[in-house]
Amino acid sequence: MKRFHVNLKVADLETSTRFYAEIFGAEPSVSEPDYRKWMLDDPRINFSIEPEGQCGQGTGVAHLGLQVGSEDELEDMRARIGKADAPAFHEGETQCCYAHSFKSWTRDPDGLVWETFFTDGQRRDYGKALELADTME
Repeated sequence: MKRFHVNLKVADLETSTRFYAEIFGAEPSVSEPDYRKWMLDDPRINFSIEPEGQCGQGTGVAHLGLQVGSEDELEDMRARIGKADAPAFHEGETQCCYAHSFKSWTRDPDGLVWETFFTDGQRRDYGKALELADTME
């Protein structure tokens, strides 16, 4: 089953954490000095926030995405990106956002970045954030 993903860049991580904890009625499931994530079932979303400035981004939507439940679903999403005739970057295995994942990226017709990924475990460090500016085919 897929889970919608939203990653925002925020001006003040603590203030935004308090705001979203109240909105969602739950504390973050991942709370690191530079990253917060809520894995919610109602609504079914992977919602994360990070300080602005990482990867040169200001506040606002960093990217949207779909988290899938298996490597087979990830392959299906990669095929869908291909059928959409959209630019693609198949990152493959990576460690980012305190998780071990397999990822692919695309941009919609208006340039909004979309990530599709399968996560198979958590990690103790953030890992390496991908700079997407020049990676899409």
